[in-house]
Amino acid sequence: MAKSIELTENQKAFLRLQTMTAVLERARDLELAAIGLSMPQAMLLYHLKSSKEPMTPMKLARMMNKQPHTISALVHRMESLGLVGTKRDMKRKNWVRVSLTKKGEEAVEGWVTATVVPDIMGSLSKKEAEALDKATQKLHKRGLQVIREMRTYPYSQPLPW
Repeated sequence: MAKSIELTENQKAFLRLQTMTAVLERARDLELAAIGLSMPQAMLLYHLKSSKEPMTPMKLARMMNKQPHTISALVHRMESLGLVGTKRDMKRKNWVRVSLTKKGEEAVEGWVTATVVPDIMGSLSKKEAEALDKATQKLHKRGLQVIREMRTYPYSQPLPW
């Protein structure tokens, strides 16, 4: 018989947070699939639409907390779907600029109107929503700090425990 393990309160809270995130991500994936998008595609389109400056795959990777090669592959797939376009930077020939296409603009509009899952936040009181926002900001900041401490250089894999 397997030996049972005791988790700390922090470990239990972390598991609840992971489970809640997985459930909400799955629900959002299903909602976005109805309009032909995935969560990563929707996030990339959002960042392109909301940016006031030209975007490169490297900038997108930083904004989305992903590895540059992951975003480059996503951009290539989205380009083949006609959602984004790429163009070499005229000043820096080794840079690629990513922009929304007309089809990408339409997809952003569809994403904005798909609100069933984001409206789940309405089940929280204003006070609960504010507390959640404050807590997630704090956890995000600390998570980024932990990642920086675990890496030997900016794009390395985390060090093994």
